[in-house]
Amino acid sequence: MTRKIFHPSYFGPIDQYVSLHEEDEIILEKLDNYQKQTYRTRQYIYGANGSLLLNIPIKHRKDVHKRQHYKDVKIENDFKWQQLHWRSIETAYRTSPFFEFYEDDFIGLYEKSADYLYDFNVKCTETVLDALGLSIDFKMTDEFIRSYEGNDQIIDERRFAVSKRKPFYKLKKYNQVFQDKYGHIENLTILDLLFNLGPSAQSYLSEVAAGQ
Repeated sequence: MTRKIFHPSYFGPIDQYVSLHEEDEIILEKLDNYQKQTYRTRQYIYGANGSLLLNIPIKHRKDVHKRQHYKDVKIENDFKWQQLHWRSIETAYRTSPFFEFYEDDFIGLYEKSADYLYDFNVKCTETVLDALGLSIDFKMTDEFIRSYEGNDQIIDERRFAVSKRKPFYKLKKYNQVFQDKYGHIENLTILDLLFNLGPSAQSYLSEVAAGQ
């Protein structure tokens, strides 16, 4: 069986879920060296003034020159980022068609303190898949493999964690809360798709995948 490998992201962008939504099982990378400024710590929502970055603060290590595995990265909870992030999400999407439909599914992630970034992002992924109505099993890596080129059993989709890039799929437009002010903004967090399309989000992902 061919499987895809991903980095667990902070909810993750829409195109990542286009890639994984039809899988029965995916692999989650946990042993790579952590990299800053990726979707591991950030998501982009559609705020009242356009695209808004929400970034999870990370604990700084004394030995800043020594690399650490993604699974070992700790979240800086002295800063009340969870309260701030949820308030920003609520402000942005309160008037969206399906915010109240999913609110209880996601608010719990912001009410309980999270210690490790990797564990928190796995929970984010699980919660999104439940909201999408998808049943996908996870397998975690037990060794780091830099390249899967030539491996016909694993498709390397870790590229989706890179945040400064164009979408890997041609994404269809859908109605967004503030599009009358700033137009359509593509490939935001998967939350934007869920809060605006609700149960139709899964069909949207399938239509995009089929159109490639």
